[in-house]
Amino acid sequence: MNDSLFIAVDLGGGTGRVLLVGLAQEELLLEEVRRFRYPAKFSEGHLRWDLYQIFEEIKAGLQGAGERARALGRPIRSIGVDSWGVDYGLIDKAGKLIELPICYRDDRTHAVMGQVFERISREEIFERTGIQFLVFNTLFQLHAHARAGIPKEAARLLLIPDLINLLLTGRSATEYTNATTTQLISAAARTWDRKILDRVGLPVSLFPEIVPSGTDLSPLKPALADELRLDGVRVVAPATHDTGSAFAGVPLNVGWAYVSSGTWSLVGVERDSVLINAEVERHNFTNEGGAFGTIRFLKNVMGLWILESCRREWQESGLDVDYDNLLKQVETVEHGGALIFPDDQRLLNPPSMLQAIAEQLTERGEHVPVDPPAVVRSILDSLALRYASVVASIESLTKEKIRGVQIAGGGSQNDYLNQATANATGLPVLAGPVEATVLGNVLVQAIVSGRFQSLSEARQHIAQNIELKEFTPRLSPAWEDACHRYAKIESGLQVACA
Repeated sequence: MNDSLFIAVDLGGGTGRVLLVGLAQEELLLEEVRRFRYPAKFSEGHLRWDLYQIFEEIKAGLQGAGERARALGRPIRSIGVDSWGVDYGLIDKAGKLIELPICYRDDRTHAVMGQVFERISREEIFERTGIQFLVFNTLFQLHAHARAGIPKEAARLLLIPDLINLLLTGRSATEYTNATTTQLISAAARTWDRKILDRVGLPVSLFPEIVPSGTDLSPLKPALADELRLDGVRVVAPATHDTGSAFAGVPLNVGWAYVSSGTWSLVGVERDSVLINAEVERHNFTNEGGAFGTIRFLKNVMGLWILESCRREWQESGLDVDYDNLLKQVETVEHGGALIFPDDQRLLNPPSMLQAIAEQLTERGEHVPVDPPAVVRSILDSLALRYASVVASIESLTKEKIRGVQIAGGGSQNDYLNQATANATGLPVLAGPVEATVLGNVLVQAIVSGRFQSLSEARQHIAQNIELKEFTPRLSPAWEDACHRYAKIESGLQVACA
């Protein structure tokens, strides 16, 4: 059993990977078998995901993983799929996708929140779900879809990883952690909230069975197993929301906050129960489901999407903006540069990120940096200060002291941002694991297989087989000034912060 390998399919908002993972005694084998891109594209009036392209890439990755496992002489036990939240597809009674899923960055939801609040108040939605209000939540996407006309042949709604699982197994079900991101799940009952569905005019019949993380869905479809040479391999639902898997894959210290750092930054803590009250709603925190009954109490921060969008613009204009070189140059930029508010909705999907940043700074009468290293420093310092603001809010809301911050995911490799976070929070920072999402995905699979008896035991295995990088706060007058200036920005926007 300990020799068994696991496959993690990790889908982000535009890039995906298939990895082969081994968790034998004192082992942490992580092999990336395939990496692929699938940027959302305009089709039939909306920004959409090509699910068929994504699935073909996954199949190629699964086939490659099988070949590698045979070369190692080790069996594959199961496959787990995780992805970003909120986006969905509609299938007919035969299980066929009716239309390509619409991307959360599409503009169809821009004016929808107010329309939903006319049917059921913001306060009641939060009281029932405990989920933060984001314009692209499935609740608002579905309301926009209903106004445009949900196809009559639609029989079920499935989130992105559930659609992949349907193609792999033929089983139609939605895993709980991702389901909570829809803002349609009752926090108390952990089922679809019929009152919200009724008030916004969505048929209950559209919503599938909810299964917990760690559900063994079934073996691969026989024809697919033959095609991929993966006979007997099962499909397990991990925490199918990528942040749910990331939380599961991190050996968190007691009392520490967590940042899942990537395209988005998710800043929060792990709890045993939801925290729902008027103050939590005012600060717009969320209570998302976690693996094995845990709750992820967190807040979304725009994340490294801002930096990557700027880099893409610079590259298109012919500038050399190698990531590592940029970070080295950032260290030479003088203190006191411009700061931005990362969660400005104009930064969600602008035609030009550089222009959107310039507009925000110009409105406040601030100097607009032009040199790429200066822009990057502005972004990274602002992200660190936003993290600090959210951490302070967590302390205030939970009445519990935060002792440190652990940053995991791809962004944990950004040493400048890690150090800036330590400086801004005044707390120690641990960086890693980089592959937190993949690790959480396979740890759940390994628990299902019997390799580990609990999430605690599985996390301990990770802790014994990885090294984390430590960053201690470097307090200085320059950082004190940056904290003061940033607090004024949030205060002026009436954004809750410490």
